[in-house]
Amino acid sequence: MANFQMIESVPPLPPRPEDGHKGMFGRVLVVGGNKQMLGAPVLAGTAALRMGSGLVQIAVPRSILAAALSVTPELIGLSLGKGTGARVLSDAAAVADAIVLGPGLGSSPVAAGRVGRLVRLDKAMVLDADALNILSAGKRWPTIVKAQAVLTPHPGEMARLGKLIDRDKVPDDDEGRIDYAVAAAAAFGQVIVLKGRRTVVTDAARVYINHTGDSSLSKAGSGDVLSGILGCLLGQKLDRFEAACLAVHLHGRAGELAGKKLGMRCVLARDVIEAIPACLVEMAG
Repeated sequence: MANFQMIESVPPLPPRPEDGHKGMFGRVLVVGGNKQMLGAPVLAGTAALRMGSGLVQIAVPRSILAAALSVTPELIGLSLGKGTGARVLSDAAAVADAIVLGPGLGSSPVAAGRVGRLVRLDKAMVLDADALNILSAGKRWPTIVKAQAVLTPHPGEMARLGKLIDRDKVPDDDEGRIDYAVAAAAAFGQVIVLKGRRTVVTDAARVYINHTGDSSLSKAGSGDVLSGILGCLLGQKLDRFEAACLAVHLHGRAGELAGKKLGMRCVLARDVIEAIPACLVEMAG
């Protein structure tokens, strides 16, 4: 196994001065969504807002934008369409402090083009879901990636990425999962969040094993919530590895609190978002 430092604790929450305004707490751009997956970018964007982002913009196909904003009207909408999306998306990315790329994006040629353009930017970025699937479709990790990214694969997505570094199925044991994630982080030059029970976070030099969370999180949309929490922290300029450690800890704890309130069987992703405030109050002491 490679040499790395085990990290046992998570960093503190970013500061929140009483005289702060929305421009001080990060602008996050969420890029995703399609006709069958309206909820994913909305959940990510709503989680970022609830976590404390000052401004969150969701870039989705124009056919679903109105419905998306009706769920969370505090989000800023950006309409994407064939032939009209590249320029407006580029402008939105330029002013964003962090980008969440992939929730519900799909794997169409248009989606692949958007991923290819955005990962060329030197920006703090969460790469999740379909963005990971698009990037793993090649024979090797693309040399075009300039993003300062955190990749958040579940084991299936990690196995697809693993083929780029001659790895196979993700092991089930902690030591094997750590070894796999460290190898990927080193090869890709990015932070890896290998999701699952005892989520592994690594930048190849440091490793953190998360101890929060339970089966309250075993519902569709939970990963999108994590991406939004992480996007918020990246938008407030936290170090990528530290932001990822804090995000998985808070996400897991919010799931636990939601499960205590509703029962682990009954928690929806939106309930995890609603539990974020209690989680933050608890952490702040």
